[in-house]
Amino acid sequence: MSWRIIVISKRAKLDLQLGYMVVRSDEVTKIVLSEISTVLIESTAVSLTTSLIAELAKRKIKVIFCDEKRNPSCELVNYYGSHDTSNKIRKQIVWKQNTKEAVWTEIVSEKIRKQKELLDILGKEESKLLASYLTEIEWGDKTNREGHAAKVYFNALFGMNFTRTADCNINAALNYGYSIILSAFTREITANGYLTQLGIFHDNMFNQFNLASDFMEPFRVLIDWKVKQMNLEEFDHDEKLQLVDVLNQEVQIDGRKQYVNNAIKIYCRSVLDALNEDDSSLIQVYKIEL
Repeated sequence: MSWRIIVISKRAKLDLQLGYMVVRSDEVTKIVLSEISTVLIESTAVSLTTSLIAELAKRKIKVIFCDEKRNPSCELVNYYGSHDTSNKIRKQIVWKQNTKEAVWTEIVSEKIRKQKELLDILGKEESKLLASYLTEIEWGDKTNREGHAAKVYFNALFGMNFTRTADCNINAALNYGYSIILSAFTREITANGYLTQLGIFHDNMFNQFNLASDFMEPFRVLIDWKVKQMNLEEFDHDEKLQLVDVLNQEVQIDGRKQYVNNAIKIYCRSVLDALNEDDSSLIQVYKIEL
């Protein structure tokens, strides 16, 4: 599996040369394309050749472009991620409502479970309340235990005065980290031949990544944990690199240690299998490595 996350943060020209991505800046650096999973282009003073873009797309390497404030603004997404994309989209369109609700119930439960585990690690009493929410989850989370858990969880992590709507460095860091995780899920969904627009729970007509927004929920906790550990007197280039590096963190999944980047691939495919085979027990979840 590809594993390298390449961050281009200053003026450079990127081109293709015999299976390498060549970065021409103050120095010339060559990187084997088969090792790259993600390219994050932070600077707007970067140019790419069309041949490189085409090869990155062919190899399903995620490319994320940032705006003038170095925040992710768009990404390179293939038209066709799989040889049988048309067949997979037909299946996706007719996924049973009952199956989607069963899978969403599992995803929400796992998200709250991961939030509880993090609060346990931090010795927070609020973890007991999240444990009670887990026992109260109904089919499709009709009583919105996810929303109730989120309020308790974020107040326990960042203080009673914290809200997700506040204009502060913590929220800037969370939003940046979530966008990186979302991009990783978008890559896997499109690479497997499915549409990110058609979600199982998220259904916003203006959101092109509804399905990725569904799948990523349990992985948000990895960003929360990193932001909690960071000194956020400022949120700048170095802090952003720390959040990008979450994809290189190790977790346990399928009985093995894996980088988060690879764990997302394993988990994403298992959720797609669950939806296609009408069996939510097929979902493989990760365990945090301390």
